[in-house]
Amino acid sequence: MYMSLFGIMFGVGFFIVTQAQTSGFEGFFIKTILGTNGALRIEDRLQATLFPMEADGAAGRSDFLIASDGNRKVIPGIEDPQRISEAVRHFKNVSGVSVVLENSVNLATNVSGAAVRVQGVNIDDHLAVSDLASQIVRGSLADFRLAPTGALVGSMLASRHNLQPGDSFTLEWNGAVRRYRVSAIYETGVGDIDRVRVYIHMSEARSLLQKPTGASFIQVNLFDASRAPEDAARIQEVIGHAVAPWQRREKTWLDVFRALRFSSAITVSTIILISGLAMFNTLAMVVMEKTKDIAILRSMGYTRNDIARIFIWQGVIVLAAGAVAGCLFGAAATYGVSKLPIRIRGIFSTDSFVVAWSVWHYVWAVVISSVVVMAASLIPARRAARLEPGDVIRGTSQ
Repeated sequence: MYMSLFGIMFGVGFFIVTQAQTSGFEGFFIKTILGTNGALRIEDRLQATLFPMEADGAAGRSDFLIASDGNRKVIPGIEDPQRISEAVRHFKNVSGVSVVLENSVNLATNVSGAAVRVQGVNIDDHLAVSDLASQIVRGSLADFRLAPTGALVGSMLASRHNLQPGDSFTLEWNGAVRRYRVSAIYETGVGDIDRVRVYIHMSEARSLLQKPTGASFIQVNLFDASRAPEDAARIQEVIGHAVAPWQRREKTWLDVFRALRFSSAITVSTIILISGLAMFNTLAMVVMEKTKDIAILRSMGYTRNDIARIFIWQGVIVLAAGAVAGCLFGAAATYGVSKLPIRIRGIFSTDSFVVAWSVWHYVWAVVISSVVVMAASLIPARRAARLEPGDVIRGTSQ
């Protein structure tokens, strides 16, 4: 019984810890994605293709056109971003809208050069749809606001080209070369962003990219990001542009985190299963050793249900003690893990383990242990209840 008790305690505790870790990293990844690329991204205009149909009418034969949504034409970019932005702001769940002009350009310093992705933004609008303000590691946004030729450079890009706040560099596109100064360096933790993305003012981007109108995409933030797919469908229907929710854009990584969480739950649940098997063996042995005692109780008037409840209650007591101890152990271990240092850069940035505190981790741990332990207790209990006093005396009990 003590082995079963400790097995349940450790099984419940480890289940809580592993779920807290996997859920924590998943939640932190989602927060990073929403803070860099927004909940929704509005990009290309969708235009239904038209094809002619012939019909016979009273006045004779005539042709007319029918729109086909099955073969829509995609027109890259956004021609009228201001009109689209105003329309999107009227949706109740929208908390911020930022127009972005993006293109690949060449960055050059005195000693090196590289291809980068420049994004022209209106900084106040972009701060409403991203965590850029909290991602600044060196320099300041105030300097960027005041400097028309200021730029925000990713940490990996700055490190590679030895750029510091105040240093200058040039951006070249289609023969046009313009000089900019580093106002601040940001770090999102997402390698694909920190390595290539440079933010400049929208007016400068239009001048550099020779695009006085239009935009590449519109980044949208939502009050409730979980509703992104539903909002994306409604917005797309209204504005006629492709709208991608973050769940679709990051489906691969979300599937990976979901698989890790499920896999860890199955792996740790084997500890609880082994504890249940140990309890089953223990109670089965008790039934075999206590057949005469069971016969005496039956002779005294105890019913089969009374005998069964005796063994079930043994399982309940062990389960309750193990579950409570396991929850306490899980909470303590989760807190301890959250303080362990670890440096992760790539899909997000963190210097310690990220955990998620959720009551459902405890609920599921207790539910799984309850199912296993009660199943392990029920079989020996039913066997004990079937014993008849006469069979025990004759030695024919099974």
